[in-house]
Amino acid sequence: QVQLVESGGGLVQAGGSLRLSCAASGRTFSNYAMGWFRQAPGKEREFVAGISYSGGRTYYADSVKGRFTISRDNVRNTVYLQMSSLKPEDTAVYYCAADKNFPLRLERLLRDWGQGTQVTVSS
Repeated sequence: QVQLVESGGGLVQAGGSLRLSCAASGRTFSNYAMGWFRQAPGKEREFVAGISYSGGRTYYADSVKGRFTISRDNVRNTVYLQMSSLKPEDTAVYYCAADKNFPLRLERLLRDWGQGTQVTVSS
């Protein structure tokens, strides 16, 4: 099992930027594809972005395409989510997840999750 710890959340004004980090331990990081998901109050957790094992391939939810960038550092065992042009509707708890499959499987099938980091975007 992979242990994941997110950080970098906070309160930001609309139009601002934040960078989230997710540090991994416990297994060989480069053997896992990584993803970011989010859960807004009263809503189900949804996919945000995914990245392949070496970082060469990425994909995004339509709602964040062009504004968010996922990247990874396999030396630091960390995956990042750079968020720009933030909107109030981006407010959510953001989670990272690890999967042996790429693209990542459905959210309900994933086993390795972090505890989440809160992102709040004020209007």
